[in-house]
Amino acid sequence: MKVKIVNKSKHDLPKYSTELSAGMDLRANLNEPVFLKSLERKLIKTGLFIELPAGFEAQIRPRSGMALKEGVTVLNTPGTIDADYRGEIGVILANLSNTLVEIKDGDRICQMVVAAHETVSWEPVEDLEASERGAGGFGHTGKS
Repeated sequence: MKVKIVNKSKHDLPKYSTELSAGMDLRANLNEPVFLKSLERKLIKTGLFIELPAGFEAQIRPRSGMALKEGVTVLNTPGTIDADYRGEIGVILANLSNTLVEIKDGDRICQMVVAAHETVSWEPVEDLEASERGAGGFGHTGKS
């Protein structure tokens, strides 16, 4: 699939790290480092603008290494970029560690996964078909 992209950053276009990767790393596009205090969150710009085809979204997800090593995650994960959004991609990073974290220009700050989605049309009914689970919610099976 081809996706139109405008790159106003100082960095190369996002790319897959391996042949079977689902996500592409996005990089911070900063004029100066950003410091995240413990439990602080900030919007980090990427300098990227995309035009997705109808029926697709881009999901913004945390990078596992950054989460494990630095305690930094994407706050609203997965963040959704809709097909009709034309603004700059920004990523809300949150520092869940107890230490100050520095985000530098060019740092890989998240993954972006492009995925198909369906558009729903509701069908109002009086009852739903029974299922084995039924209305069981969080932890209803008792299994760990």
